[in-house]
Amino acid sequence: MAKVGFRLALLAGAAAAAAGPARADTLQQALTDKAQRVLLDNFSPGQVREAMGLIRGRAVVEVSGGVQPNNARAYALAGVDYISVGALTHSAVALDLSLKVTRY
Repeated sequence: MAKVGFRLALLAGAAAAAAGPARADTLQQALTDKAQRVLLDNFSPGQVREAMGLIRGRAVVEVSGGVQPNNARAYALAGVDYISVGALTHSAVALDLSLKVTRY
């Protein structure tokens, strides 16, 4: 079996059926298993602050899902290392552009 270079833990927020305690247990297990990176998906800024209190620098943390340009600051203030804003690509307005080249 090949050895993985790093361990990543994905924790789903709003989509998870169980609220805080189940996620806290999952996060604690990921940290016990020495996850080097944790992705907090669909967590509110308050939930991210709670998770950061559990992580305490033991893993690199990225947040994604529900992050918009107008609330990214709240996530940054929660102390995460990386913020992914999908709205920059999936909500972008299309530009009709032509690159016709004509010969003179």
